[in-house]
Amino acid sequence: MSTVLVTGGSGFVGIHVVLQLLAAGHAVRTTVRRPDRQADVQAMLREGGAATPENLSFFTADLTADEGWREAVAGCDYVLHVASPLSTTVPRDENEMIIPARDGTLRVLRAARDTGVRRVVVTSSMGAISYGHPPRQEPFDETDWTNLDGADLQPYIRSKTLAERAAWDFVAREGEGLELSVINPAGIFGPVLGPDFSGSIEIVRSLLDGAMPAVPRVYFGVVDVRDVADLHLRAMMAPEAKGERFIAVSGETMSILDIARVLRRELGPAARRVPHLQAPNWLVRLAARPIPLLRSVVPMLGRVRHSSSAKARSLLGWQARSNDEAILATAESLIRLGLVRG
Repeated sequence: MSTVLVTGGSGFVGIHVVLQLLAAGHAVRTTVRRPDRQADVQAMLREGGAATPENLSFFTADLTADEGWREAVAGCDYVLHVASPLSTTVPRDENEMIIPARDGTLRVLRAARDTGVRRVVVTSSMGAISYGHPPRQEPFDETDWTNLDGADLQPYIRSKTLAERAAWDFVAREGEGLELSVINPAGIFGPVLGPDFSGSIEIVRSLLDGAMPAVPRVYFGVVDVRDVADLHLRAMMAPEAKGERFIAVSGETMSILDIARVLRRELGPAARRVPHLQAPNWLVRLAARPIPLLRSVVPMLGRVRHSSSAKARSLLGWQARSNDEAILATAESLIRLGLVRG
């Protein structure tokens, strides 16, 4: 088996990647920003069924600094670069998100190249593929790129696009044989193992908490985090994945109201606070004026972006759980961990 570094092992995607690598018998390393995060990772691994794994080691490294990366990467066969800055608020200056994402990716790639790593798999996003374009019916695929000149692009979308662009440019110009594959997930749902999770999970928690009396007309693709992790491992090992991007999306695009309906249909009394109504766009725009985080939703109102994971399915044999299964796994884990109101 191989030695694999996972950056950002304390994150929602990272911990599931670590779990699957350990289950496959690999020697796994993971980076944390601070040494005290090791206990959080261990707790999430126990929640995920991996009790005190012997073939897991920790390294301290931060995307914003050079220290620690070469030591973390040295001796690895593969690097899965999952770590990425993600803020629960909209930064005043978009560079607060863009610079760590882009420069952190380049730090990891340089360290991987300099220490003889075979392949790096980078976690990007559908945000690097389907934004900044006029409305269209045909699904987006891996040949598409977000148009950075498009209107109302949020800092997170810009950061993922610029970081992925920088990765491909680096490997083409300075890679010296280093291989690169990229995973572009849609909205990531699935079982939560601890208090760190994606913005998609926050949608489900807000619905269960009754924080939204009516939901905005926002649509996105859905994928289970376990399937995202599985696609990382396939892209790491398959010769066919060299130099390729792979969209990770389960099925049809869903609205937030669709998600609410799944929760009410399947969870019974636990979904008693889940709203039934969809707010008109004008009302969301009005309510968003004093709320920066809600303002970030406004450009997405009514925009349906279809996407296809046909490439991952045909080239790598990837299979994904259904949208409903991903949504329900999210809700059930939030309830089990006591992360929603009783």
